[in-house]
Amino acid sequence: MKNTRNRPMLALAAAGFALALIASSGGAQNARQTTLVYGGDFEALSLDPGVGYDFTSLMVDSNAYETLVRFEGKDLAKLRPGLASSWKVSSTADGTKMTFKLRAAKFASGRPVTANDVVYSLERVIAMKAAPSFLITDIGGVKPGGVKAIDAKTVEINVPKTTSAQAFLSVLAFSVGSIVDSEEVKSHVKGDDYGSDWLKDHSAGSGPFVLTSWERSSQITLEKNPNSSQRRAKLSRVVLKDIKEADAQRIALESGEIDIADSFTPEMFKAAASNPKMVAYKADSLLLEYLGMNSGPNSPFADARVRQAVRYAIDQDGIINDLLGGLARKTQTIIPFGLVGANPATPYKVDIEKAKALLKAAGKENGFEFDLTVPQGSLVGCVVPCADIGAKLQSDFAKIGLKANVRVLAITEMLKLYRASQLQMILFPWIPDFPDSDGNGTPFSNTLGTRNAWKSAEAAKLAELASLETNTSKRTALYKQLTEYHLENGWSAILYQAYQPVVLSEAVQGFDRNALSVVQLEKISKK
Repeated sequence: MKNTRNRPMLALAAAGFALALIASSGGAQNARQTTLVYGGDFEALSLDPGVGYDFTSLMVDSNAYETLVRFEGKDLAKLRPGLASSWKVSSTADGTKMTFKLRAAKFASGRPVTANDVVYSLERVIAMKAAPSFLITDIGGVKPGGVKAIDAKTVEINVPKTTSAQAFLSVLAFSVGSIVDSEEVKSHVKGDDYGSDWLKDHSAGSGPFVLTSWERSSQITLEKNPNSSQRRAKLSRVVLKDIKEADAQRIALESGEIDIADSFTPEMFKAAASNPKMVAYKADSLLLEYLGMNSGPNSPFADARVRQAVRYAIDQDGIINDLLGGLARKTQTIIPFGLVGANPATPYKVDIEKAKALLKAAGKENGFEFDLTVPQGSLVGCVVPCADIGAKLQSDFAKIGLKANVRVLAITEMLKLYRASQLQMILFPWIPDFPDSDGNGTPFSNTLGTRNAWKSAEAAKLAELASLETNTSKRTALYKQLTEYHLENGWSAILYQAYQPVVLSEAVQGFDRNALSVVQLEKISKK
């Protein structure tokens, strides 16, 4: 077996020698032409797909590994073949059986991808019990031994009746479903770490790129995988450069140090849109920014009519266009655009008189005072300081006689109070744990509802039925019922669905980013 323990060091030395040669021969520009430098906040705990559970690890793992099923481009509503050329879902006496037929594929090592690699990869996630393991064990309900190799190219996964088959297939398309080269990983095991110490900054996948180095707080380097068959990279190298500050990204992009920046402010993004040397790209996200209203029996928001009045007071257009510079999409329902069951209905428009009439009908015609708690700083999804959005809402509510005291708290303190249902109103973001409608339908109807002292047996039942439904048309209809129920009776007011501002050099071709923040790097080239 080839020894790869010193591969990052050797690769860097080789790269330095090669660059010295091409610089002397005028080839440096050609090397830069085949290298993409992507600037952003690329901090991570680990790049092991069984451990990492953040946007950086998702970006790296989705390009270094393949999964049984996958999403193509920005479409998160339809699953496509990945390492599995086909799959079948069938009912059993105990639950559901999923059978996957593997296509011919090779890992970066040159070894073929087999059913044993799939079994090892998923059972490894279960055994390690790291952050993303709940997606397999809780969402999927997979027990140890629940993944089996029927033959070299056939894998069977058994899940209980309570598991949403559609949601679990989406989980398998996520980075936690990455299939690793079992032989390669086993050769680097230390004690009972399942090879995680080595895999945190190396890769053992079949994706279009290979992770060659990770310099903490500096950059991550990916090289083209010559053994990738289905997803062939156009670039030779991708460097993910850790640049957190928006202004530093702007300077680096303007100087040509980087080719892509993904943290511009609304003002900077607007300026980039008018710069002929740049392309301003609004990337989709699944992030919903919402207001949670404590609906407990002693709360002023206990009456659904009061919560409706709040929605009629909110100037969504002002928040999106004036505060966020257009970096958000208007929505009012709990399933984000891009997922099955997203409801485009926006029945709440600013209507001060209607809001006041609803307050009067609820016995609150004289208004009331309450605390609106917002996160400190610019939490993901706010784009601008969250306190600015709080101030805008404070002004909107004053027009219907409600006095909101904006309270800014550190996220740790806020979450402690929120989980104990002790906040009257909260401004907060929600991103589903996995790319399926159930990642919003169930939490909004259960856990998040509990945090806002709200409970509805009808919503919980609808969420359960929708999650278990395998027919797309029927599932969509159930989510329509659920979203309409929340519009009328729910505890939340959805403010917007965020966009992620990404600015590209005009030389970048083929860039696309889906709502999971995944970029298929193999599709990118530079002119």
